[in-house]
This record gives sequence, C-alpha cells and structure tokens, in this order.
Amino acid sequence: MATHLKSIPTTDPLDDVSLPGWLYFDDEFFEAEKRAFLRAAPQVVCHESEIANPGEWRTIDFLGESVIVIRGDDGEVRAFTNVCRHRGSRLLDEESGCSKVLTCPYHAWSYARDGRLVGVMHRHEYPGLQTEKLGLIPVSLEVWRGFIFVRLEEGLPSVQEMMAPYEHEVAPYRFEDLRAIGRVTLRPRDLNWKTIADNYSDHLHIPVGHPGLTRLFGKSYAIEAQEWVDRMEGELRDDESANPSERAYQRYLPEAEHLPESHRRKWLYYKLFPCVAFDIYPDQVDFMQWLPVSGTTSVIREISYALPDAPDYPWRREMKAARYLNWRINRRVNAEDTELISRVQSGMTSPTYVPGPLGKSEVCLRSFARKLRAAIPEARLERSPAPGWLRGN
Repeated sequence: MATHLKSIPTTDPLDDVSLPGWLYFDDEFFEAEKRAFLRAAPQVVCHESEIANPGEWRTIDFLGESVIVIRGDDGEVRAFTNVCRHRGSRLLDEESGCSKVLTCPYHAWSYARDGRLVGVMHRHEYPGLQTEKLGLIPVSLEVWRGFIFVRLEEGLPSVQEMMAPYEHEVAPYRFEDLRAIGRVTLRPRDLNWKTIADNYSDHLHIPVGHPGLTRLFGKSYAIEAQEWVDRMEGELRDDESANPSERAYQRYLPEAEHLPESHRRKWLYYKLFPCVAFDIYPDQVDFMQWLPVSGTTSVIREISYALPDAPDYPWRREMKAARYLNWRINRRVNAEDTELISRVQSGMTSPTYVPGPLGKSEVCLRSFARKLRAAIPEARLERSPAPGWLRGN
C-alpha cells in the first residue's frame, strides 16, 4: 500500500502516538472542539441542481443549529438560520421544499426568498417596528463545483482552498453537472465523530476488515495527506473476484469516457477536515458527512449523484446496473465499518487504554492528530484534566 504525506516534518514525540481515548467521549472536550473548529467546519448541504428554481430550499441540522439554503427570485442561493426573528420559532421542519414565502407556524411572520421580513401579523401591535432590521440571520455559504456548503462561523479555509491540491483530478468528474439519484439518508450512530473520521482515512484495516475491497483492489489501495484533505484510492483488479456482485461490477462497469483512462477503473476518496467526504467512482459520486451531536453520538448523512447520460439514451442500462452493484458492495462495507468502529468506540472508554503507536504509513491519522493537538492543546494529555478545565480557557 502506498502512502504519502505532504506536510512539514516535526520533531514532536507525539507524532508517533495516537490521540488519547478520553477525546472520544469527553463532553467538555467536545465543547472545546465546537469552539475551536467544528462551528467553522464547512458542511455540504446539497447540489445546486436540487434547488434550481426560485423558492426551492434544503435544510441541514448541525451542532444544535438548523440552516436553510434557498434560491431567491434573483437566482442567488442564500443561507439563513432556521429561526424566526419574532420569538425564535423554527420556521421549517422538513428537509426540502419550495415556498413563495417562509411563514413562521407560531405567529405567521413571513420572510421573502431573500430573507427579508415581508409580513407581520397584527402589525399595529408593534409601533415603530423596523422590518428592514429583522430579516433572517445569514449564514456563510460557499458553492464549490456545484455543491453548496455552509459554516456557522469563520475560521477554517474555504472548500476551494482545501481542495486546491486536487482540483486538476476532480475536474474531469464534472461535479457541476451531477444530478441526485437518491435521497439524503440519515444514520444516527453512538459514535464520536472522530471515530468515524479516523476509520475513513485508515488504510491498515482494509485487508483485515474489508475482504470485498481487498478482492477488488488487491494491494493497490493508497493514501496521502495534504494539509486539509486526505486522499485515498483503489484500482479495480483485472482478475475477477469470486464474489458475484464484485465480479459483475468488474466485468460490466461501462467505460466512463469523460474520465482519463487512469481513472476509469479507480475508486477515489477525499476527506475534508474535519467531517465531510466525497466517494468518487466512475459510475457515481457520493457525499458523506458525520455530523457531531455529542461526545458520543453522531449522525452520518449521505446521498448519491451521477451524470445524466446522453439525451437519446438516458440513464444507460449498463451504468444503472453498475450503480446497483456499487450499492450492494458498499452496503457490505458500511456494515463492516459499523461493527469495527463500534468496537473502537467501546474500547476508548476503558481506563486501561493508553494512546497506542502510529505506524509510519499512517500518514492521514498522523496529520489529523497533529491538527487536533494544535487546535486544542489539552489533546496532548494522556488523561482528561479536572472537570471545568474549559472554563479557564
């Protein structure tokens, strides 16, 4: 397995050591993460094509906040907190919809598609009301290659800056032209978000825990770490798997002619710090994010996209079959990962666990741990500080 680390080497002795177990369940450390970088983390909401028309919107819940992304009458996409300016009621309950105005279900205050307050019931009750100052609260928004990201605070680089080292590789996949081929799924998990993040970039568990991926990739699985993004890849083997679904996928995957030949049989993965990932296949593209909820719970949120085929041959049968086989293969992989990381989460809570060593090839885990320790110095401690340590910071 190939590995590569694009970062400045250090002499920190902790570079050879995993993060301590208490970071994976301590609620006070979770609050420190929110303060240090989680509120600044870019979170993918949807693709632009999913809110192509004025009034179409999507919502996402993240760190106790709900965010609305909506297309205005002027064609612009904007993001706002899902909170009425009158008494704080939640405006929208669903994940998606289309509205001429956003009307609060509590007192019927209404907001235009650009966030302006345009309707106040019992207007005479509020003499001197300055409606122009009571529009919805905006949220930072970024569109990167057709995908819409929001963040609750500033502090981390933009998605464009994070992905800059790989823009040339992503470009042929035509992200801007993708269309959803499913619906967003939410999978609550009793896992700290870092347990999921670590596993996503961990290459050494592939030959142990994923026999199907091993049959597909052999020894071609490779990883590397840039400053803000990890990259993983596996090349489909020429010799066919004994597993029927894997063999059929290898045999019948159509030529993705929009891709360079080097990528037509490659599975490619990018993980953006701290908790968003893209799984990129010749037949489809999935985003996956693990939304932190507490020190010990997260929600995995994901959906699949694909390029429409030529107008005279839409959703080509062979490509649809490849996507179905892809789903079957990765459903098994997801089940394997859930079992594996549940074991890790349980073990992290044991008082007998002390940080284990990191192998030289575990460059992604090294990079991740380095960022955590830089952001929150207490992450360097083998045991948790006395309760209340965060209040002193």
